[in-house]
Amino acid sequence: MTASAPRYMARFRCIAEACEDTCCAGLTVPISEARWSLLRQKVAGSPDEARVAALISPNPEGATGQQAGILGKRADGHCAFLDEAKLCSLQRRYGEAVLPDGCSVFPRVLTRWGAQVEMAGSLACPETARLCLLAEDALVREPVPEEQALRPQVARQVAAGDDAWTAHADTVREAMLRLLERREVPFAARLYALGRMALGLGDFYSPGTTAFAPAAGEASRQPGVSEAVEASAHEGDATRAESAEGRLARILRDYETTETLASLQAQLEALELPGGPWAGICGAVLRSREAAVSSPRFLSLMHAVRASYGGADTSPDDAWRLHAARRSALESLHGERVRQYFLHHALNHVLRHPFTEAPSLLNAVFLLVLRASVVRWVLLGHPAVVALLDAPGTPEAALDAAAVEAFQVVAKHVEQAPAFLDFAKGLAGEGPETFARLLILVKGL
Repeated sequence: MTASAPRYMARFRCIAEACEDTCCAGLTVPISEARWSLLRQKVAGSPDEARVAALISPNPEGATGQQAGILGKRADGHCAFLDEAKLCSLQRRYGEAVLPDGCSVFPRVLTRWGAQVEMAGSLACPETARLCLLAEDALVREPVPEEQALRPQVARQVAAGDDAWTAHADTVREAMLRLLERREVPFAARLYALGRMALGLGDFYSPGTTAFAPAAGEASRQPGVSEAVEASAHEGDATRAESAEGRLARILRDYETTETLASLQAQLEALELPGGPWAGICGAVLRSREAAVSSPRFLSLMHAVRASYGGADTSPDDAWRLHAARRSALESLHGERVRQYFLHHALNHVLRHPFTEAPSLLNAVFLLVLRASVVRWVLLGHPAVVALLDAPGTPEAALDAAAVEAFQVVAKHVEQAPAFLDFAKGLAGEGPETFARLLILVKGL
């Protein structure tokens, strides 16, 4: 059986000790009962037996199965099993089979859509960020041997197809990916179109929707009901189901037309919103993470970014003016390259974060735009980018290096943090409120 993956993940190979970061830090790593048992067998009678017993503890929340144990950390937040060469001592001595699923699979993100295993990548790894952002063909999807996905059995099922929300998910996702690829339309307008499309679908296509199903109680035969009446009821049910499916297809089709996209682009360009709130949101997200993260790499970059926008006491409006000026200058120097970064980030986001796990399609789009906003803020505040704008002849490689660091650091320390996800949920609100707040974020991009 084959899996599918974007081309950058088919190319991925861990660069181990040559990496500028380590995936063995800053994360809470669970181990399953089965892997824990295998590891104990492998280390029995060796000097590592006592280390494994001391450094892996039962899950304090009482979980069993896949989350039975938790790997210990050193005082600096690194995994207790990381050696002096920045390599895993357990893998080096006992092989990949003893590793927890998360350690074995990372930076791969495995999902199962029906019977198909898909492998995307986490940009929290510097090498995947490099491969994803910098190669023009990085997001071309292609089949790969399932063994390249390492442990396909741990892929999470995201579209079983036993309800309308997941049954139509692949169709909706493909429409999202096609819309993001419409490069004749500015990137912000594509995100705006995604939001409008999600808003239009939201009143009948959502988790638990019954719009595609026969009305309750009408699909089964009732005593005393004639064959003709029952047949009529079935016809009515079929019409309702076709109507919902037809409406879904029509809306998706509408958002592929040149006329619709041109109209939405014009609407967005005519909309005037202050940029201060956007800057305030991005700054608040990063200040919150600074208080919770101990990584010197993350903190060093965040301090530099904040200083580049004028320091802690700068108002959001003043910071926005700096950002807007840099955005314009960078567009004139390296606009095509920057657009590629953010397009690839967005395409990968759709593949890596199945929208079926969100409360609604609109919420999924909101989270994509919020993540893109935060990393845009970091990139344009990166000291290397600020220096590049002061020296326009700087090679593009300097911009690439800054982009890889910005996207990777945000992916690792911000995007998946529970506190950030809670903040995003509260900021998004619901329904039309979510769309109104989405507009603020889109205009900032």
